[in-house]
Amino acid sequence: MSEQLIQLNKRFRQPNAFDSLGGYSLLPFTFGKLGDDTDLYVLFNLVGEHIVISGDVLPEIIEKRLPSSNHYYDELVSKGFILPANQYSTLDLLAAKYRTKRLSLGVGPALHIFVVTLRCDHSCPYCQVSRVSENREAHDMSLATAELALRAVFLTPSAVVKIEFQGGESLLNFELIKYIVNRALEMNESACKDLEFVAATNLSPLTDEILDFFAEHQVLVSTSIDGPSWLHNKNRPRPGRDSYEREVSGISRVRERLGFDKVSALMTTTRTSLDHVTEIIDEYIRLEFDSIFLRWLSPFGFAVKSQRAIGYPTEEFCKFYERGLRYILELNKRGVKFREDYSAIVMKRILLPYETGYVDLASPSGIGSSVIVYNYDGDVYASDESRMLAESNDKTFRLGNLYTDTYQELFASDKLKRWMGDTMVEATPMCSDCQFQTICGTDPVLHHSMQGDYVGHRPTSAFCQRQMFVMNTLIKILHTEPENAQILREWAYT
Repeated sequence: MSEQLIQLNKRFRQPNAFDSLGGYSLLPFTFGKLGDDTDLYVLFNLVGEHIVISGDVLPEIIEKRLPSSNHYYDELVSKGFILPANQYSTLDLLAAKYRTKRLSLGVGPALHIFVVTLRCDHSCPYCQVSRVSENREAHDMSLATAELALRAVFLTPSAVVKIEFQGGESLLNFELIKYIVNRALEMNESACKDLEFVAATNLSPLTDEILDFFAEHQVLVSTSIDGPSWLHNKNRPRPGRDSYEREVSGISRVRERLGFDKVSALMTTTRTSLDHVTEIIDEYIRLEFDSIFLRWLSPFGFAVKSQRAIGYPTEEFCKFYERGLRYILELNKRGVKFREDYSAIVMKRILLPYETGYVDLASPSGIGSSVIVYNYDGDVYASDESRMLAESNDKTFRLGNLYTDTYQELFASDKLKRWMGDTMVEATPMCSDCQFQTICGTDPVLHHSMQGDYVGHRPTSAFCQRQMFVMNTLIKILHTEPENAQILREWAYT
């Protein structure tokens, strides 16, 4: 008998003898086609791992007919899409990855926005804020309000705290900015937070005194450049029609005094911008920025009233974005190192094992849990868009007021918990079945504003249409264009 066993052990079987037919279980994943012009499908699992396969293989996987000799088999196993019999260690690995993805939950808001004034010297038609003229000091945050907001900031459990000054034009209330920075640094001596400051400004009121203070206290600067001078001045008018000239001069002064990398810029896409994406990108390169965020027009504040003049369909923005992305990829292949920031954020979501912290791609939504806004009058909002909505007399996302509500009432309210429950994409209609579920998020403020519902109606959601287009485009490039894919990977890891 033993001799027979020895003989059997010496015999080699054919490879098909080891094929696994029905010998695996399916682990949770979603899937969808990468556009109508391809037979490729993308699959995402619970932890954001993905794989792109040909359409003829998908039925085999789902019906558990995929043989282990198939070239997709090992990748499906290693990434946690299928579970071969008795390989339960895969579940432990998936659980560890899921915990990593969810580490940001429960740590408290890290971004604290202080609206120090509504006064502004610009009259941008897409402005999301109901700004007031420069002499309306009744719309400045007071010292007492700032002190209450700072107390709330340092009660947050988050070890990382960024205080951002916004307006109106934030530098028009520079004396309060000075107070908040100095007081925050004093409070942080015992709190020991990883503390950072940033001022959002059009740089028009910039003075040497402001620059000296920012340099001494390491305050970063965020500004706006919408493109070449003619486009920027059209989008961002001010008395004297010199917004662009003031911006460029201010950027130069900040770089000289604070450091080259201490100033960043954002652009907003208006209808006029749509035909000029290459000129806009060229302007950012001319100004020596290393990236651009091709940002869509948000439907809040004055922008709602200006939609007929400056708005556009989502499809037009998608074309604008793709032309811009393609142009930037070509620039990189010519040796110009330049990045599209939103694409980089999405690529990090696709390729890296942890959250990016980007509120619009969080599940549940990061409103109130990742970001908090302290308005000039003491009202507290769940996001910057929330207070912009309130300026149009819709205070749905108002959490309370610093003078009347306790920290617990502001940050542990039933209202906030309900928003978080309603914005879990894993349980949201259509999102729960979407192939991009684990790398996407939701925007309850946008959907409430545009569709009258926190969840929104996905087939007609501009947010959903835009996200799906961007994610489809990037994944298709990642798996079908090797040279461009390498550039996208570099963006993810920088």
